[in-house]
Amino acid sequence: MAIHGFGATEFQLVLLRRMADFNPGPVEQAVHRLGSSRAELREANRRWQAMIRSARFPRGARRHTAVLGPAQESEPVRIGDLTCTALRWTLPLWPELRFEILLGPPDTGAQVWNEWLVRPAGAPPPPLRTLADLTPWSCVVSDVATAFPPARPREGSAPTRWQLDFTAPDAGGVPHACTADFTWGLLQEVRADESAEPGGNRG
Repeated sequence: MAIHGFGATEFQLVLLRRMADFNPGPVEQAVHRLGSSRAELREANRRWQAMIRSARFPRGARRHTAVLGPAQESEPVRIGDLTCTALRWTLPLWPELRFEILLGPPDTGAQVWNEWLVRPAGAPPPPLRTLADLTPWSCVVSDVATAFPPARPREGSAPTRWQLDFTAPDAGGVPHACTADFTWGLLQEVRADESAEPGGNRG
């Protein structure tokens, strides 16, 4: 099922709309790179919200293949005793990443359990050593969790947002307890908890 006038460009505009709350500057630049405008960004988001609320819009993986085409990668993923499926697409704005949806097992309806930007398997993560390396859009959830263990995940303020609590050093090597905000899996902002004890304890 193809959706007239809604494809990869419009889908990327939907992702950008959610990121604009954190980083309007980079979002504006990305919109121009797509050859689009603010009005088209708003319209793409309006159409997407209307479509996902429609009973006629495809569910599960068919929702994404309708706008992005067939997945370029498909991989079984074990979560506990369950075998799920990860489907991935390359998006022009973030060619070094993949947009991934995680589908539950068929006997549970193959519902979409998660959808976000991830780093491809085997691709080297960016060098993350200090807080200065954690710039907006530079990394994804797994990059930060791997670089600064043990990171604790938390739900964000919306379904497309995630948070990680972790400890990372500044340029002088002093550790700070931090919270990173992600939208669609991509880093948006890092906040240091200055009320925490030295060494990163939150008390």
